[in-house]
Amino acid sequence: MTKLKLDKSEKELLAAYEAGEFKSVLTPARKKFIKRAAEQTIRKDKRINIRISGRDLNAIQRRALEEGIPYQTLVSSVLHKYVSGGLHDITASKSIKRTQ
Repeated sequence: MTKLKLDKSEKELLAAYEAGEFKSVLTPARKKFIKRAAEQTIRKDKRINIRISGRDLNAIQRRALEEGIPYQTLVSSVLHKYVSGGLHDITASKSIKRTQ
């Protein structure tokens, strides 16, 4: 196992953590909310079929391999991020600016 080199502030944080100096501020209500959100995110109860180019599929599979995840999981994650507002289409933004 490789030993990490920590700077002074990182060593201080680690020592404080190991000494039990940190206290959780996670309330039961917040914990319930996070748990519910995680369950809804993980639940995959619908199936879709799409047609994409072989070139795009190969690129997705390569990227998934780099990330160490199945390519279907990568596609699902990208779609989830897009619909939840965490991923933006930069080409759409550029075309809006050009027309203004």
